[in-house]
Amino acid sequence: MLTTKQLTDIQQLQEICEKDGEFQLKLNLDMLANRTEGKKEDFFHYEEGKLVGFLGSYGFGNKIELCGMVHPDYRRKGIFSSLLKMGIEEAKKQEISTILLNAPTDSQSAKGFLSNVPCSFALAEYQMKWHQTDLIDDDSITVRHSVSKEDYDAEIQLEISGFGMSEKQAKEMQTSISENSNEQKFIIEVEGRIAGKMRVSELHGEAWIYGFVVYPELRGKGIGRKALSKVVKMEQQKGLPVFLEVEAKNAHALGLYESIGFKTYHSQDYYKYNY
Repeated sequence: MLTTKQLTDIQQLQEICEKDGEFQLKLNLDMLANRTEGKKEDFFHYEEGKLVGFLGSYGFGNKIELCGMVHPDYRRKGIFSSLLKMGIEEAKKQEISTILLNAPTDSQSAKGFLSNVPCSFALAEYQMKWHQTDLIDDDSITVRHSVSKEDYDAEIQLEISGFGMSEKQAKEMQTSISENSNEQKFIIEVEGRIAGKMRVSELHGEAWIYGFVVYPELRGKGIGRKALSKVVKMEQQKGLPVFLEVEAKNAHALGLYESIGFKTYHSQDYYKYNY
């Protein structure tokens, strides 16, 4: 578990790096605030009591994403190379099959660094923010909290069918979310039948939607659009701005989100580490 000081140090360093580079880092502060005790996921470099380098590891099944930063005044000193080496070595110990290195699309310093790392471009991801627009209000769709064993089993199957996870990976992820996260888990129902799921994180005055998926055989029927509209409306009524992420190559999902008012404001690039 990270201490309050460590979390504050990370946020302060993030602000400095983002202001200097005019980009946004994806450090998943909600995940940092809910780390698994005893698991090595974060790597720090302090100089004279000041945090000048940080790398976070974020696990999703048998895949991890690594994202980090170094204070502008301390770059070109090998700090990030050292942090990355530690992060990769830890991933190898855990027998992780896929390591993705995350960098803001607009960060030239990150691209320069990655040009000397054995990696290849894997995908781009858009961050999207909801803008005021009319939302569908359809009572044929129910969105409720996940509460039962049946809900849990459905979440596992949806992770498998929607995100290509193995059953073991899906169970590990769901357990981690339940034990170490403040995210709310929602089940989407149509006529009393479970049709999909999503999670919502409310942190630092923002709402983020994650893990949104509908069973393959039920897609294309407007279920996802109606369910998403309900959740956006729910968060809007709380006065929270609503965000989500989507892979750039997922044209269907991108079109769905845009149709209810989400607009892209930033993007992240992911590079697969080759080892």
